[in-house]
Amino acid sequence: MKRSRTLLDKRRDYVMNYINSNQAKQMKVVVAELSDTLFLTERTIYTIINEGLNTEAKA
Repeated sequence: MKRSRTLLDKRRDYVMNYINSNQAKQMKVVVAELSDTLFLTERTIYTIINEGLNTEAKA
């Protein structure tokens, strides 16, 4: 099943905003909270984070 591009973009934006607003917490705690909230694996969340950091670095 293919995912909608807009939904993937919204999910990426949510993850990056959540990380930016919770920078005081340890990354492992933030990833665990996102995993519980979005029902995603930790690996998927780390992939989203790495993609987000790569796009920010290019800009």
